[in-house]
Amino acid sequence: MGIRTYRRGDETALYEVCLRTGLDGQDASAVYPTRHLLADIFVGPYLALQPSLAWVLDDDSDDDSGDVSGDDGGRPAGGPGGYVLGALDTRAFEADCERLWWPPLRARYRHVTEPERWLAEHLAGPRPAPDEIVAGHPSHLHIDLLPRWQGAGWGSRLVARLLQALDEHGSRGVHLGVSARNTRAVAFYTKLGFTELKRADTVLFMGMTAAEWRTRL
Repeated sequence: MGIRTYRRGDETALYEVCLRTGLDGQDASAVYPTRHLLADIFVGPYLALQPSLAWVLDDDSDDDSGDVSGDDGGRPAGGPGGYVLGALDTRAFEADCERLWWPPLRARYRHVTEPERWLAEHLAGPRPAPDEIVAGHPSHLHIDLLPRWQGAGWGSRLVARLLQALDEHGSRGVHLGVSARNTRAVAFYTKLGFTELKRADTVLFMGMTAAEWRTRL
C-alpha cells in the first residue's frame, strides 16, 4: 500500500472517493443522485488539466516516496482510497477550466434538480478564488481520503508530496477552501501548518507560504 502518481484509469475510483467524502467528509451518495456531478466539478478538471500534480493513495501500490512506512494498520485492501490534487497557478487553472472543462459540463447537467442545483449554479458561474488569497498563495490543493485511511498519517504524507512538487515548480504559496462546518478537516489542516486567510459565507480559506512549508518538509 502507498502513494503513487495518478495514472489514466484511476478516474472511476477517484470519482467514487469524491462522492463518498463529499458531505463535509461524509458519504454524499444518498444526497447527490447524479453520481458523477460532484467529482466532475471537484476532481475531473485536475486530472484532465494538471495530471502531474495528482497523487493517489492506493491499497494495491507500493509507496514510491522512499520515506513512508508500510504499516496499514490492518485496513482492508481495495484499490485507491484517497487523493491529493493541485493547481500550480490558480488563475491559469480557472481560465483553462472556463475554456476547456466547464462548457461540456454545462450542457450535460442543465436539468439537475434539488439538492444538486447549487452544483449546476457553480458550473454556470464558478467563483474565482479571491484576489487577496491568490496574491500570496497562487497555488491551491484539494484532498480527500476515505474513512479507513484517515488517522494514520496518510493525509499529511499526501499533502507533503504535493508541497514538494509545488516547491520544485517555484510556487510561492498554496491555499485551499474548506467548509467551516467540517471541523475535523479544519483541525487537520491547522495541524499541518495551514492558517486561516479569509472566511466567505460557509467557506474557510486557509493557506501556507513556501517559506512556511520548507520548515516542515
